[in-house]
Amino acid sequence: MMSDERKKYDKEFKQKAVELSYARGSATEIAEELGIRPQMIYRWRRELKRYDKNSFPGHGKPVMTDQEREIARLERELRDAKMERDILKKAISIFSRSDGKSTNS
Repeated sequence: MMSDERKKYDKEFKQKAVELSYARGSATEIAEELGIRPQMIYRWRRELKRYDKNSFPGHGKPVMTDQEREIARLERELRDAKMERDILKKAISIFSRSDGKSTNS
């Protein structure tokens, strides 16, 4: 009986499979030799073509180009800056109200 557990292939395996499929010109032939479905090789080819050295990061991490990674970093920085700004706005409004209450005119 076959196991339902998903097989995991490391980055080097995927890269070699793609290289072999291009060298021999047949993803199907390589897939048979490696005991995997041809669709996997086609998917790995697309990923390698799109993300180059950032392909196959592993552990369910999203694949990102250098540009996408920089955009994500800048979005985090912007989100943090907005949160700090909002906190300062609230602090100013609290201190402004308390200043008005403390004067007995």
